Amino acid sequence: MSTTNITSPVAVRDQPLLSLRNLDVAYRSRGFRKPPAHIIRDVSVDIHPGEIVGLVGESGSGKTTLGRAVLGLAPVVGGEVIFDGQDISGLTRRQRRPFAKDIQVIFQDPYSSLNPALTIEEILAEPLLANGEKTGRETVRDLLDKVHLPRDAGRRLAREFSGGQRQRIAIARALALNPRLIICDEPTSALDLSTQARIVDLLLELQERTGVAMLFITHDLDVVRVVSHRIAVMLHGEIVETGPSAVITSNPQHPYTQRLLMAAPVPDPKRQAERRESRRQLAQS
Repeated sequence: MSTTNITSPVAVRDQPLLSLRNLDVAYRSRGFRKPPAHIIRDVSVDIHPGEIVGLVGESGSGKTTLGRAVLGLAPVVGGEVIFDGQDISGLTRRQRRPFAKDIQVIFQDPYSSLNPALTIEEILAEPLLANGEKTGRETVRDLLDKVHLPRDAGRRLAREFSGGQRQRIAIARALALNPRLIICDEPTSALDLSTQARIVDLLLELQERTGVAMLFITHDLDVVRVVSHRIAVMLHGEIVETGPSAVITSNPQHPYTQRLLMAAPVPDPKRQAERRESRRQLAQS
């Protein structure tokens, strides 16, 4: 598939913090002599320090698998995952441990990503203790402050919070080790629209304050338009279009990106019907 490349608005003179080079990810297939199932094929993406890159595509396009490959949770069978100048794609879990502090993740579902048996203080202290960092009640309170939760929330259990509050706790946990890169795997898709907006505002505030880079994985072009400096569009495990957020969301070149943009709802029923018809015609072309 052809890829449309557009110059990034972020200064490219800096060495990329994360560089995926011709990445292939494949899982073993069940059954005798069945070939591996390729999920990601020949994907190349750069993320510079302090940059937010949105990875957008429909369900099954391979977005989450790409994030898992960066985290060492998906089998890389070709290409490179270069973080801070070092290829980490073939490292064992023990060998990746020095990088674990610098690469954190926010999962899609705040209901299942937090241990229900632990208090919030224990949840936030866990990554610090695992990496030999000093921790205490004041550290936890500072993390809760960063995500705009009450400082006494550490004594409570995750089930006592709403979905949006739980996602704030998950964000605080990801920030605990002062990472350089956060993989945001559909962090707003399990939330209602008003809560989504507040979480997006929080992520932008934290990114501006800390300078952390982000890979923001989503199926929603409206969300990624607000969040990202650049956007990469994924279809069937391949990147079909990349470019600055404003360009991709106003003048997409690939038909698939155009269909994604037309799928976003608009309040005007007449315009919505026109977009639906245009999307149908694109799908048939």
